[in-house]
Amino acid sequence: MNTFNTSGVSRENYELGQRLRVIRERSGISQRALAKKVGIPNSTISLIEAGKTNPSVGSLRKILDGIPVSLSEFFAFEPEPERQIFYASEELVEIGKGKVSLKQVGATLFGRAMMLLKETYEPGADTGRVMYGHEGEEGGIVVSGRIEITVGEERKILGPGDAYYFDSRLPHRFRQVGPEPCHLFSACTPPTF
Repeated sequence: MNTFNTSGVSRENYELGQRLRVIRERSGISQRALAKKVGIPNSTISLIEAGKTNPSVGSLRKILDGIPVSLSEFFAFEPEPERQIFYASEELVEIGKGKVSLKQVGATLFGRAMMLLKETYEPGADTGRVMYGHEGEEGGIVVSGRIEITVGEERKILGPGDAYYFDSRLPHRFRQVGPEPCHLFSACTPPTF
């Protein structure tokens, strides 16, 4: 599974980020618009929402003022977990970019213990030479095509029907190999993305 994560994500940071994203989306404001409104880089808000950074109280307050919501309202807010059971293909949420398509099952992961992805790696797709790690465990099954997966010092090329499962804290990398796109299904628990 490709998470584009270069450092560990704690459960607390993840939940804070998900809470911010839900509140921001319910207010109808985009990350870019909020960033511009409060004078904080869009990338900072994106990192907070992904749980990859923990904002200072001052930074969080500045962001919340742009929504507007108070700190006490923010921490008292508990988003409702998504209750949908079945998802049509077009309802999967694209969270990848470039040559890597990551279609997430569910619009939000708040309150969930697992993340499910339908992944597509176009020819030449690579998560990058710098390997990454994050809290949790992940596994997947290749449906078609071939992918090279590196976990720590181990490297293997997987094809249709092959599977993987590892501790996500180990540095890892995914690289498509061969002439056709690679399609796989993966799961990560907890969803520290």
